[in-house]
Amino acid sequence: MNLSSCIRTESYDKFDSSWKSLENYRCPGWFRDAKFGIFICWNPHSVAAYDDWYARNMYIQGHNTYKYHLEKFGHPSQFGYKDIIEMWKGENFDPDRLVEKFKEAGARYIVPMAVYHDNFDLWNSIYHEWNSVNHGPGKDIIALWKDATLKNGLRFGVTTHLARSWSWFQTSHGADTSGPFKGVHYDGANPEYSDLYFNTHGNKSLSYPIDPPEYWPEQWFIRIKDLIDQHQPDLLYFDGGIPFGVTGRELIAYFYNNNIKHHKGQLEAVMNIKNNTARPVGDNRFMGWHGDFREGVAVQDIERGRRSSIGQTPWQTDDSIGPWFWKNDCKYKSPGAIIHELIDIVSKNGNLLLNVPLKADGSLDEEAAHILHEIGKWISVNGEGIYGTRPFIHFNGKPSWNAGDNFTNPDNCEARDLRFTTKGDTIFVFTGDIPGREIEINALNSEIYTAFTCVEMAGINEKLQFVQDKDALRVKMPASFPCDYSICLKIY
Repeated sequence: MNLSSCIRTESYDKFDSSWKSLENYRCPGWFRDAKFGIFICWNPHSVAAYDDWYARNMYIQGHNTYKYHLEKFGHPSQFGYKDIIEMWKGENFDPDRLVEKFKEAGARYIVPMAVYHDNFDLWNSIYHEWNSVNHGPGKDIIALWKDATLKNGLRFGVTTHLARSWSWFQTSHGADTSGPFKGVHYDGANPEYSDLYFNTHGNKSLSYPIDPPEYWPEQWFIRIKDLIDQHQPDLLYFDGGIPFGVTGRELIAYFYNNNIKHHKGQLEAVMNIKNNTARPVGDNRFMGWHGDFREGVAVQDIERGRRSSIGQTPWQTDDSIGPWFWKNDCKYKSPGAIIHELIDIVSKNGNLLLNVPLKADGSLDEEAAHILHEIGKWISVNGEGIYGTRPFIHFNGKPSWNAGDNFTNPDNCEARDLRFTTKGDTIFVFTGDIPGREIEINALNSEIYTAFTCVEMAGINEKLQFVQDKDALRVKMPASFPCDYSICLKIY
């Protein structure tokens, strides 16, 4: 199959699959201004409500997920993931109301999961029979999310996690090595269901397949291209780097060119990729290869982590209020921790894509709804210092908000920890907590800045008293504060 024949878009072919061409990419203004999006992990995993990798781990004898599945559903030779899929109905799914809640929380873009590692497409896929129209809820989930998002005037994106499915899902072909079902193959070994579970090949790697059969990169390409063609997302997310060499780059070039055509000559596309390196997992195995990465060809995403300094180009953190998928015993972050994370990321030229998992029936639980409400209250007061801002010459006043790369995300900030953003001639200063009677801002001392005429606080219609000398700008606080968690000063 010649994939290049699939990707011509008339006169809009600005990009091709070469690195040199893709390095001409520039992040669109809408993404730089938006700062905050909502990610939704919701699929058949939500039925089991136990493990983010349920579809893989339920087939590993001795794993806690295997034990849970055995007790709750039965042996995976008799009741497998295909049966979990059919239990997923989403009977209380109301995308219009959900997107309204996300918008009220301050989100400017909405990014549902379109396909996970479990090889189950959440749109009316023309190339894959195992999708949410033919099985489970009987609906084009992505179409419903998109319609609700555009109705609310927000940008729409999708996440895709398909590239590693070919090996990730091979555990479904195994069998118990002991006990009453010893030697009885799990349902994935049944050829009748090979479209979902793949054929038996023995590669159970957690990584992108390094040397997959030719059909798999082609299958990946046409399915993700179909997703783009049907739903025209402005943001496309790979759960890793660029897979499958030139095939992956062809897909990105197609996404960019198709987006230019869709927007009548304007590039509005955001491609999220990760810069993952091999890291130990479990019993010192390595997850291995997670695709190519090169600065400038897309917007870098850092999973559950942050940059430690200002990014020279826009970037994104994807994180969750708790687990990726809803669980019966969800443990969530506090609203304050999420707000501090948002402030820190924005001060470093980044965006926060925050996952809010749904229950199997498509509803939010009460605690998740409360967290969204609290974030929305805070942003309604302080959004001027978030949306449409750019980084200051340095991001912090005190360095204790340390944060590094993927999977490192501390939160131990204090009121004296400061973060800066700018818009026009205004400097915005955020605190790491509610301050006492005075804020001291060493970075804005008179030896560096001498032209300040006014200091205000977002949410309070009055000017604040301040004194500036060679050591610091000191601002007297008002008797009460307009919000919890963090306050925002406007200095100009």
